[in-house]
Amino acid sequence: RHQHVALLHRRDQRRAVHALLDWIEAGVEQLNHPLLDRIGGKALGIVGMGRIGQAVARRARAFGLSIHYHNRHRLPEQIEAELGATFHVDLDTMLGQIDILTIHTPLNDASRDLIDARRIGLLGRHVYLINASRGGIVDEEAMIDALESGRLAGAGLDVWRFEPQIDPRLLALPNVVMTPHMGSATFEGRQATGEKVITNIRFWADGHRPPDQVLEGWM
Repeated sequence: RHQHVALLHRRDQRRAVHALLDWIEAGVEQLNHPLLDRIGGKALGIVGMGRIGQAVARRARAFGLSIHYHNRHRLPEQIEAELGATFHVDLDTMLGQIDILTIHTPLNDASRDLIDARRIGLLGRHVYLINASRGGIVDEEAMIDALESGRLAGAGLDVWRFEPQIDPRLLALPNVVMTPHMGSATFEGRQATGEKVITNIRFWADGHRPPDQVLEGWM
């Protein structure tokens, strides 16, 4: 899933590249072509700094991004130093300092509509929003309004609010790229999932507590 986050942002860049190819075929002069965003030097804001959030941070550093994060608990100093990450107790403060927002927190009562209309309004017009977590964390109506009006530069979405139904306005927006909730859809990921299922069954069959449980209230 952490690799898919990078893919969502690169796909937005790829859409711009295809637009450039169209300009070339149309014979547009070089000085009149649209410009792309340089990712190096940008500030990445991560909401939810668990296993996936940290994996995203490690890869983002390789692209020259500075790392900011908001989490229920602050990471140990050693991990912060390794990631070069700046912790923000207040989410609102972080939102005003970043260029890309990526979401990696589970959906629960506390996180539902966490990125609402007010918080979307705190993001700069140049900011890209990436959500490969759960659609309910973002107020989709407010996000669409911001994307349509230009108050948000773009979005990369692997999830949406009413899956499998997709709001047709998202499909029509040129500044949105979407994938069908496939962040873990790799050969290796599917194999690891199957092996984990087998491991849990073996633990249960041997009379032991399975290592991966769905507790009451999680569903």
